[in-house]
This record gives sequence, C-alpha cells and structure tokens, in this order.
Amino acid sequence: MKLSFNVPDTGCERCAKSGGTCGFDVETEMTQCICSITSNSTRDCGVKGETYDRCSYFKHYKHCEARMLEESIKAVVEVKRYEQIPDILSSSEGSHHNRNPFSFLSTFPENKRVQIVDEILQSFTPIRPRSRPRIAYSSLLSYSLQSSNPLPLALAILQRTLRSGCLPVPQTHLLLSTAWLERRSKSHSVSSILLEMQDVGYTPDCGTCNYLISSLCKVDQIDEAVNVLKGMVCAGCIPDLDSYGSLIENLSELRMTSAIIETLNEMVVTYGLSPRKETLVKALAAIRANKDIRRAIEVIEFLTNEGVHVGFECYELVLESCLENRQFILAGKFVIEMTKRGFIPYIRARQKVVEGLANIGEWELANAVRQRFAELKS
Repeated sequence: MKLSFNVPDTGCERCAKSGGTCGFDVETEMTQCICSITSNSTRDCGVKGETYDRCSYFKHYKHCEARMLEESIKAVVEVKRYEQIPDILSSSEGSHHNRNPFSFLSTFPENKRVQIVDEILQSFTPIRPRSRPRIAYSSLLSYSLQSSNPLPLALAILQRTLRSGCLPVPQTHLLLSTAWLERRSKSHSVSSILLEMQDVGYTPDCGTCNYLISSLCKVDQIDEAVNVLKGMVCAGCIPDLDSYGSLIENLSELRMTSAIIETLNEMVVTYGLSPRKETLVKALAAIRANKDIRRAIEVIEFLTNEGVHVGFECYELVLESCLENRQFILAGKFVIEMTKRGFIPYIRARQKVVEGLANIGEWELANAVRQRFAELKS
C-alpha cells in the first residue's frame, strides 16, 4: 500500500524568504506576511528595499520579532486555527529564543489555559509528517515547565511530544527534574503526581516515566530515579527495558555495585525482562572496576540460571577481571563454565589461565582446563 500526502502551502516559507514575518489575519482567517510597521502583504514583501522590515524599524528593541511572533500565535489561538501554529513557528525559527511564543497563555485562568493547550495538542495529532510541530511541542513544553504550576500539564505535553517521535531539547531534563523534585518535596507520592495527568485528560505511560527517569539521572538524582521506577507501577505503568536500562547504565557510571545487582534482579525476576547486551556490559564493567570479581561471576550465574542470554563479551570481561587480579583458580573454574556455554576465550587469555594455575601449583585444575580446550580443538 502506497501512502502519499501534500503539505499545504500557507505562504510562510515564501514570506520568510522575502524578509517578512509570517502572521495571521483574524478577519480572513488566513496567514499573512508582516513586512513593516504599516504594511502587510498576502504572500511576500516584494523587492528588498521597497518596505522597511518591522524589526529593522524597531532595531533598538531586542525582542521585537519575538513579540510579533507571539502576537501571531495569539491571533491563531483566538480563532482556534491551531493547525497554523507549526508553520508560523517554523517560518520564524530563531525568533522565539528570547521569549516563549506561548507566554501570553499566562494571562488566562489555569483551567482555560489547560483547555487551550489540550486543544492545541489534539489539533497536532493528524498533522503529517508527525515531526512538523516539533518547535511547537518544544515551546509549549518549555513554557509549561517554567510556569508557576508546571505539573501535570507538562507531563501531558511531554507525552504527546514523545509519541510524535520528537525529542525534547536537552534543557528539558533540568527543567523537568526541577519541577518534579519541587512537587515531591511537598510530600506527594510518585504515583499521585503521575495520576494527576488524568485531571487534564491524559493517562501516564511508560514512555513519559522513562524520560523522567532519564532526566533525573542526568542531574545526578539517582535515588529519586529509583523511586520513580518503583512508584510508576502504582500509576499503571509497567517498567520496560528502557526504564531499567537507563537506570542501570547510570548506576554503572557511579559504580554502585549493590544497586546494580538489586536492579538487575528485580527486572529479571519480577518483570521477566532480559537486560540488553550493552546494559549488561556496562553493569559488569562497573562491577569489574570495583574489583568485585566474585559478585560479577554471581551475576552471570544468576542470569544464566534465569534463562537470560549472556553473550561472549560479558564472559570475556569477567575472565579478564579474574586475570587482572591474579585470581587464577576463579579464572580456571570460570573458563570451564564458559566453554560449556559454547564460548572459547581468546588464545592469549587461555594461555594466561593455564600458566597462572601452573605457577601457583594448581596442576590438577590447569590440566583440566587444558584438557577442556583440547576437547574443543582450540
């Protein structure tokens, strides 16, 4: 099945190229090109030099373009032509950096503001490509997170942003974490804050929670990220691989061995999830860095017994840790188990294991290892 679509020409791109700013005429309910303080045009601003650019006229006022953009968005909102917003913002990209184009929403009562934002989000659903409202999502989210009462509306906007396939700007991690921690400081539980999304017509989901967990990790709020992981279940959000993956990788960076093992155990036993290869490698590398060799081996044994596939890279990483710390007996026993899983160490590692065992007088184990390699013709 072949699907095709055409993006309607609103004239915004042509207007921008001619030096104007895309706006909206509330009387005709069409876009218009703002060329100067006294002159507007239907499509473009004509030959350069014929009219003065409005912001050039007000060159001493730094935020002129931003104000014009905000006025245009406000005009669209007043007549509920929300589908025009993405094109207006795209044609004026850069003008909203100094002032959020949705700042005028603060003049409305909170319930009216929530209603308008919801209507805007709903109007974006049929837009294709889905990434077209990217700037609008970003601006709405930024505005909401910096308002006096950011949650739960910001979580609803975040959810819509993620479902559209767009990623929020990096600054969102800090803004979201700050807003979240502020609410949590008032003794609100994780689930109660998430379930407040229902008050504005939305339902918390795993994707929103995962982004929140990632944001908290990025600002070193690991303990709170763990709280969100545990509390999201009570809000009807079952953790998935991304939930645990993000948390384990950040715990690994901090080399929190006990927390890593506890989290791996929970995801495997409680939710039946198998950690991704890259997640497991980072976890074992952190345990190795702490020289907790026996615990690294225990992790592999636990995962294997639970039916989780553990790849060659993980086995090799733990074997190297044994050799680095001259734990040759552990290395010998681990190698035998490793070969039973169909993995054969690199030749240099094999030589180090046998030589190390021989040097400490463990001839029996050294011969057993050598015999095992001979059986495998390696």
